[in-house]
Amino acid sequence: MMHRRPLTLGQFARQSVARAVTRVTDPVVSLASRAKKWGSKQLRDPLIASWWGLEDDDTGLSITAESSMQVAAVSAAVRLLAEVIASMPLMLYERTTVGKELADGHPLWDIIHRKPNNSQTPYEFKEMMMGHILLRGNAYGEIISSGGASVSQVIPRHPDRIRPFWTKDGQRAYEYYQPDGGTRIILASEMLHVMFFSMDGLMGLDPIAYHRRTIGLTMGAEKYGGRFYKNDARPAVMLMHPGQLTDDGRQNLKESWNKQFQGVGNAHRTAVLEEGMKVEQMSVTPENAQFLETRKFQVSDIARIFRVPPHMIGDLERATFSNIEQQSLEFVIYNLTPWLVKWEQAITRDLLSETDSLRFFAEFKVDALLRGDIRSRYAAYAVARQWGWLSVNEIRKFENLNPIENGDIYLQPMNMVPAEQMRELSPKEAKATRLLAMRSMFEQLPREQVMEIFQEEPNA
Repeated sequence: MMHRRPLTLGQFARQSVARAVTRVTDPVVSLASRAKKWGSKQLRDPLIASWWGLEDDDTGLSITAESSMQVAAVSAAVRLLAEVIASMPLMLYERTTVGKELADGHPLWDIIHRKPNNSQTPYEFKEMMMGHILLRGNAYGEIISSGGASVSQVIPRHPDRIRPFWTKDGQRAYEYYQPDGGTRIILASEMLHVMFFSMDGLMGLDPIAYHRRTIGLTMGAEKYGGRFYKNDARPAVMLMHPGQLTDDGRQNLKESWNKQFQGVGNAHRTAVLEEGMKVEQMSVTPENAQFLETRKFQVSDIARIFRVPPHMIGDLERATFSNIEQQSLEFVIYNLTPWLVKWEQAITRDLLSETDSLRFFAEFKVDALLRGDIRSRYAAYAVARQWGWLSVNEIRKFENLNPIENGDIYLQPMNMVPAEQMRELSPKEAKATRLLAMRSMFEQLPREQVMEIFQEEPNA
């Protein structure tokens, strides 16, 4: 009868660790295999999704939403869009016969202005949802109704836990993988869904996965730069020994040299060479010399992905005082406006009933972003006031000032009267009005030009 040799403490520990790792990784591998049929980025758990990031074919780096945020340009672009949109006032209006008015009595007003759910402010809610869109292509907010009627809460759900699909009757629905391991179906009427650019209308493209090579190249350049500067930003050296070294001897020499001289902390130390050894420094390659240019280009590339002006994410190389204001205006018109329309239409579609959507609509206030400098604003206010289409109190409202007494009076230039009123005037009154208009016009012209009109010499 053979007896099994008792395990040593080390062997027992190794086997225990192996069994524990197997218990942990087997479900993970199974989950990853199951997720492949939904696409490489549709892993349900955010932590596991970060483990199975998309590996770029060119750099060999794992590209995930989390790792991409470690790239300064990506982080700056995402935060710029998320924070700007989160800070913009989102209003609810009711259509009227003469235009629109605030619908501050509607139940949705409190959701978008005070408390979207029990744990977030409106700013935090919009910022988080925009982050999900920019990093994963989709933002989902589960709608909790009060008594099956009005919306009481909108709770963000992590995009990695949502799988949208079409039902048999052509409606959109969502399979939600809960943190406890269970799943449930959420209907389109129970979900606020804002998406990135979409190819199928079901879900938005994942910008990080779609541009993984560009982002991977940026991450690879940063990794390369870290290695370069770890070596004191100097090229590699070649140690030459007059004798024949064994494998162990070469390894010991290499480790000893790196320990003493590698890294910024060991820069400029004095080397003592023995046994006739020589040191030859290898030249800097053109690739090393172009490292900073490569990084600058990658910043511009990432700005293109998110369609933000480079100067807004720290690239001021081509920015001047004369064009920054124009670029900022273009940022609002060509970048922010499409995002705001996406949000406004999604809120109207998902958070308002069919009946309410005919009367009410959501709209962001962009006035603050379009305001020019104080000189330009005051010049525009002067024109609007003089020509009678803004009152004092309306101007004060634009400048966040309180109204004043008698501030709602509109002015009208004396030389401007309706054409119909001219027909009602007597010939003498009409002539006086025309002379008054001519006087007002002549007062604004140079004297020489007035003289030319009357065909007189300036010195006459």
